[in-house]
Amino acid sequence: MRINFFQEIEIPEGVSVELHKDILKVKGSQGENERHLVLRGLEFKIDGKKIIFGCKKTTKKEKKRINTMKAHIANLIGGVNEKYEYKLKACFVHFPVTLEHKGHEVIIKNFLGEKTPRKAKIPKGAEVKIEKDIIKVTSTNKEIAGQAAANLETATKIRKRDRRVFQDGIFITSKCGEEI
Repeated sequence: MRINFFQEIEIPEGVSVELHKDILKVKGSQGENERHLVLRGLEFKIDGKKIIFGCKKTTKKEKKRINTMKAHIANLIGGVNEKYEYKLKACFVHFPVTLEHKGHEVIIKNFLGEKTPRKAKIPKGAEVKIEKDIIKVTSTNKEIAGQAAANLETATKIRKRDRRVFQDGIFITSKCGEEI
């Protein structure tokens, strides 16, 4: 059965939202975010302090798209109010690991005693701070912060060795303030 399905998102104080064609721009105290939205077949309007979007006579696929869009917009608004922060910890047993931040890369030296350093790419928009063996990744965009943390974690993936014995690596310890 097809019904009219609309979602509302309230815009908090100090946040401005603009829509130019298919690009939604959100500005706040911590910075700004933008995202390309696929608005084909959807009604989208900004009324004062509310964003209203949806569709008349929706199908299951359109409902999924609308709910996904709601989550993405909520992440954009949340990031400009308070930056998303991921904390990672470099764990090692025998060989001490040294970490360096150069440009858009983090260089991991002496991992498992390897001569060549391993490199992890950091996407644009993410900030990295290294304090001894703790790495903090912050960004206004949740997806960019998560991708940077994932790149650091996969750069130290161990292959062809027993994971029960070789437990070295960089691991995510908290996502957006929640301990894992």
